[in-house]
Amino acid sequence: MSGTPCIAALNAAAEAEGIKIGETIADARAKAESLQVRAADPAADDAALRRLALWATRYTPAASPWDEKNGADGFFLDVTGASHLFGGEEKLLADLGERLARFGLPARGAAAETAGAAWALARFHVSPVILAAGQESEALSRLPIEALRLSPETRRTLRRLGFRRIGALIDQPRAPFAARFERELLLRIDQALGRAPEPLAFIVSPPLYHSLRYLMEPVAAQEAVVAIARRLMQDIVHALVRDGVGARTLRLALYRVDGGVRSVDIGLTRPTRSVPHVARLIELKLERMGETIDAGFGFETLGLAVTTAERMEGGQTELMAGLEEAGEQPDERCAELIDGLTQRLGPRSVQRLAPLASHLPERAEAAFIATDEVPAWPAPNESQPRPLLLFARAEPAEVTALVPEGPPRRFRWRGVTHGIAKAQGPERIAGEWWHEGASPPTRDYYLVEDEAGHRFWLYREGLYGRETASPRWFVHGLFA
Repeated sequence: MSGTPCIAALNAAAEAEGIKIGETIADARAKAESLQVRAADPAADDAALRRLALWATRYTPAASPWDEKNGADGFFLDVTGASHLFGGEEKLLADLGERLARFGLPARGAAAETAGAAWALARFHVSPVILAAGQESEALSRLPIEALRLSPETRRTLRRLGFRRIGALIDQPRAPFAARFERELLLRIDQALGRAPEPLAFIVSPPLYHSLRYLMEPVAAQEAVVAIARRLMQDIVHALVRDGVGARTLRLALYRVDGGVRSVDIGLTRPTRSVPHVARLIELKLERMGETIDAGFGFETLGLAVTTAERMEGGQTELMAGLEEAGEQPDERCAELIDGLTQRLGPRSVQRLAPLASHLPERAEAAFIATDEVPAWPAPNESQPRPLLLFARAEPAEVTALVPEGPPRRFRWRGVTHGIAKAQGPERIAGEWWHEGASPPTRDYYLVEDEAGHRFWLYREGLYGRETASPRWFVHGLFA
């Protein structure tokens, strides 16, 4: 009845006693008086499975935990293009099983062209199976209908109708099943046989470029990790050059002997293929992470993945004074400096200015994280010069002019009076009515030079040309 505690998972000893998942604890105790039970914690099981799937990326970047509703007790690995690194799928499965057993996690595995077939064979076949493409129908026919990952209601209905094996369903006319059952039944059959796709939710996004290194002896020293990462990047560079792209973000995965996984994410200001530059950034990031990158008994596998790549256009190189290497461009040196500071200080600690669409000078730029994509600065307009130093808030000034709406002749600012030798302007900048209301004040800017040769940026504030008897003046910036 509802609310009665039931068995959610079993170990080998409980299975040997004939206990089955789904039966009540009272019935299970009748079969095994010494039965020990613990409260189920699906959330903790799911989190542990995700950590295990992350560890399994040592075999392939494409690892996906089984859906929680089907029981958090396994994961899929897409080993296409990766099994040869272990001598084939059979040896890969054997290595995977041995390592899981060392963690105290006995496991059963299978390899097939479809996720559905692999799931069924791993759960309902005694020994590991390597199923060749095209043999799904024959292999699944002998398995019980539970191997199709159907809901409990669908399984019960099928059994009441006399269906026990998958083979009894495969060759039946589809129309009666479509009329009586939910779409789930036919979809699961088609997925297992490869007739319908089955998208998997990978634990991490599959990388664009990836390189793995399995070590004969675990390493723990930072210098060794950086040296191996350098070789991994060198392996990836060939593919980057072939495709005309560069790495923009990378992830270094460090797989510990005890099953733990540590990740080091690297973001770059601009795409690169430079092996020394990437190795330097990894070294700086490891130094910053310090003890949080605890190696335990050492790292036995390292993987480097390019998670974002961008087009790298070819360009003319030239020798430039002050640069250490021939052909190195100033913007490349600037990007490397930003990358280095970012890894040492943190991504939000390094910022740069970028233009914003605003008429008001104090709103025409803002600080952005240095590694973010930002708009390019527009070409300078020589007829509208801007000061080298722009105040965040314009400072009031006392100005004397021949006429209220004329150029300034003398002004007092910060307690000092300046006689004006030259003045250029005005340049009228209207207020942003969509931010400030229906009648924001206008500004008439003047570039003035005092008798000592210092240049200032002053403006007079008004309301759409309606000047007052005593207009307000402000100093907004300094040119020199």
